[in-house]
Amino acid sequence: MLEAGSRKRNQPAPPHVIFEALTEPNRDPARPWLLLLDDEQHPRTLEARSPDLVVWSSIWPKRPDAVVRFDLPFDGTYGTDLRWTLLLDEPLPDPSLVGHLRKRLNELINANLRYTFGQ
Repeated sequence: MLEAGSRKRNQPAPPHVIFEALTEPNRDPARPWLLLLDDEQHPRTLEARSPDLVVWSSIWPKRPDAVVRFDLPFDGTYGTDLRWTLLLDEPLPDPSLVGHLRKRLNELINANLRYTFGQ
């Protein structure tokens, strides 16, 4: 698998809280964040090592090979320096599709999830 994209951004919640949100994205119906588009599906958790690693299956039926890895290191104060990494089988799709996949992950994780924690 090849790395097709990766982003690191601080999340205001500690790693164990982020871990729970990623492994149980629908756990709090009052704060939904995994808002999928029509061409997306709920991921399965392929690997989980509390509190610092979560690996998802693809959220895109047209790219079942996609895997999303979340590294959740403590930031040294209170939060989490969350990094998502998108992994795809070779050959990589055209750059516009890769850009779309990266943008969607960034929206879901660094916008939707982040906003549920008040930022």
